[in-house]
Amino acid sequence: MNSFDQLNVIGLREWINLPDLGMVGLRAKIDTGASTSSLHASDIQPFEREGEQWVRFTAHLGTLVQRRHRCEAQLVSVKTIKSSNGHAQSRYVIRTRLTLGEREWPVEFTLTCRKTMRYRVLLGSKALIQGMLLVNPALSYVQNKPTLADLSGAQ
Repeated sequence: MNSFDQLNVIGLREWINLPDLGMVGLRAKIDTGASTSSLHASDIQPFEREGEQWVRFTAHLGTLVQRRHRCEAQLVSVKTIKSSNGHAQSRYVIRTRLTLGEREWPVEFTLTCRKTMRYRVLLGSKALIQGMLLVNPALSYVQNKPTLADLSGAQ
């Protein structure tokens, strides 16, 4: 018999933090059909810092009340992502710590415009595997909502 003792159960939607970016209390949609996670961003500008490639961007949070947060992160790569309708798009990829419930781990996010989407953050299957998470799509917000105190990080 298989055991799921080491996996945390999450729902189709969960609250997350991105502490390295200074963002707390983000609603994320879980998408097991997407490989890579994505974050709604605009004004994306690559730049160099101490010989390394970085990217500066504005993260857009919330759906009813728009919040904007200016961020900087080291650039991991530029990736071509193909959407479910077959449209290919080149996107910047960053890696940042993600906190969900009592777990925290590094996750790669593509930066893209998600202004027409209900959820500004999408968690893909790679993040779920790395976080050792099991999705029950019949549930939502199973894990506790992160607080500002969680920005320091939970290991």
